[in-house]
Amino acid sequence: MSVAVHGRPIESKNVYRFGFFVLAVAIGLTTLSARMLYLQVFKGQETNLAGGTQPTETVTVPSTRGLIYDASGALLVRNVIAYAVTVTPSDLPLDRKQDVAAKLGSILKLDPIYIVTQIDSAPGSLYEPVKIADGIDPKVARFIEENSDVLPGVKIAVISKREYLTKELFAELLGYEGQITRSQLGSHIGDQGQGQLTTKQYDELKANGYSGQDVVGQAGIENQYEKDLRGVYGKQKVTLDAAGKPIPGLAGPTEGEQAGSSLTLNIDTKEQKLASEALTWGMTAANIQQGTIIVENPQNGKIVAMVSLPSYNDQLFADGISETAFQKLLANQNQPLLNKAISQYAPGSTYKLVTATAGLSGVPAQPASTGQPASTDQPASTDQPAIPAQPPAITTSDTLLSQPYIAIGPYKFWEWNKIGWGPLNIVQGISYSSDTFFYQLSELLGGPLKEWDTNVAIDNLAYWARQYGFGKATGVDLPGEADGIVPDVAWKATNKGEVVRPGEVLLAGIGQGFDAATPLQVLNAYCALANGGNLWTPQIVKSVTPPNGVPDEIQPQLIRRLQISPQNLATLRQGMRGVVTTRHTGNLTDLPIKIAGKTGTAEFGVPDRAGNLPYHEWFVGYVPADPYTDDFTKSDSQLAVIAFVYGANTRGNVATEIVKYYMWKHFNLPGNLFSNPNLGYGGIDTYSLKPGLFYGRD
Repeated sequence: MSVAVHGRPIESKNVYRFGFFVLAVAIGLTTLSARMLYLQVFKGQETNLAGGTQPTETVTVPSTRGLIYDASGALLVRNVIAYAVTVTPSDLPLDRKQDVAAKLGSILKLDPIYIVTQIDSAPGSLYEPVKIADGIDPKVARFIEENSDVLPGVKIAVISKREYLTKELFAELLGYEGQITRSQLGSHIGDQGQGQLTTKQYDELKANGYSGQDVVGQAGIENQYEKDLRGVYGKQKVTLDAAGKPIPGLAGPTEGEQAGSSLTLNIDTKEQKLASEALTWGMTAANIQQGTIIVENPQNGKIVAMVSLPSYNDQLFADGISETAFQKLLANQNQPLLNKAISQYAPGSTYKLVTATAGLSGVPAQPASTGQPASTDQPASTDQPAIPAQPPAITTSDTLLSQPYIAIGPYKFWEWNKIGWGPLNIVQGISYSSDTFFYQLSELLGGPLKEWDTNVAIDNLAYWARQYGFGKATGVDLPGEADGIVPDVAWKATNKGEVVRPGEVLLAGIGQGFDAATPLQVLNAYCALANGGNLWTPQIVKSVTPPNGVPDEIQPQLIRRLQISPQNLATLRQGMRGVVTTRHTGNLTDLPIKIAGKTGTAEFGVPDRAGNLPYHEWFVGYVPADPYTDDFTKSDSQLAVIAFVYGANTRGNVATEIVKYYMWKHFNLPGNLFSNPNLGYGGIDTYSLKPGLFYGRD
């Protein structure tokens, strides 16, 4: 028998021989494959358990990040599924790196140099994927996967990312998350994070559960509560092949993973919207570019609303902001990434609370102190001798002459209206916000006017400033809070190498000169006045809820109890109510609700051609527990508000109108807010919104 192939006969015995050969090869290959499987997998696992050389590696498994809710329980931040592009360096041939970077850059619209830099600068193992971009469109992700043959080492990873449901409304508070930076890597392992991480540093980082590809909180609450939101990453042991790469399917169970805790704020979205509406209206009407409004409960320090404008869309960061967009935010002269509520500015006349308190209360004796070296929290200090008690500089019945100016040598320190009001007591001095009254009171803090001591005066003023919380961050649960500046003898010597001059004492007494405070510090100080002398730590977050579902309520934290007599507190509150009833705040007194507070105008910067300085505007105020009853003898206020606008340069105080707008909306007052632009039923004073010099000095 024979078989024809291409017309040629083949003997049958050759066919049989060929069949036996094929069968032998098949049996050999099957046996070899089975032996290799046995040696590499089953035998490898046995030798590994017996202490052999089969390599394994423990990898981290990300936990589910905690959610964030407002005070009413409405969701503000949640986790959603997204796609990320990664490159595993070990899978990318060196001679293909530039080509792959170019192709990937074209697809993702990224600079190839950026992609190469990301790959080359990534810490850790060559087998660890390096994230190049996230928030990738599903169609783009599918295209990359379909073209993996020309993109060696490039993979699509399914990840979890944040979705910020309120965008700009809560951006300065919530912040955003992003890929961990080199400096943050360093901070987690105790160095400054400069340059390449050493092997030891990276091992320590991994031991703390972080990797070079981690996404962490970069700003706001996302940063402040990183440990709570992050939870605990799990661990999983994977078996590696001879090349050090994980063998698919040979991973152990995940152990130790714990979801992050969720946060609930003290701020309700409705209240935040009202505050944002008021601030946006005032800034738009007066053509102002920067400002902030904060609402606080004086009884416990809980923040009811906090808005800083201009803001930014925090979702841009969650989606993977482009370098161009990020640089545009940084270059914006109105600083949308800066939370104005916790940034420092000259406080102006709002600081007269400090001067009035120092004048009425004097200063208690202070023991000697030993100097301390500089630390991360405090600058270096020098030994300070004991300071004897200073008596009050003024009583409620004493008067000082409010006049056009106070002269020190050739220098004139002017009254804001260039006229003065004649003799004023302390309540009237506050009510009319008389600069010359407070100039003289600042001098009296250093002794009798003809022989006053500038050093004693500035240090006495500084004592009460610090008691009210100025010169040190309030401790609010947000990162990046400024300390402010309280000038005294030591500060002037350390920072300027000079002694304190008489004119600097006068300026400090009205919140000018070297004085600097954050809007939150000013508001917190007035909350202490409103509540009877308790200085609380402002608090954004109400509770932290771990995975077990039992909320951990954050208790109010008392910073200190101010040593001010009830009588002096009552006098100060009477003065603050007088600021409104004397119409120093225009028609604010005509509102159905009763408000006490203080305006502030603070010059800064460089004079114009006419010698006029630009200025900020402030208003801080509060209402009694029953806002319709004109009784400020009690310390029961539940609501205090501050508005600050940067570089206002308007005829009137725009900050006052912003607070008026907010109060009107908050208490749902009847009538039309814009029905009477002058003095009638507390409507908006449109004159104050016009450009010009404050109080019409043009």
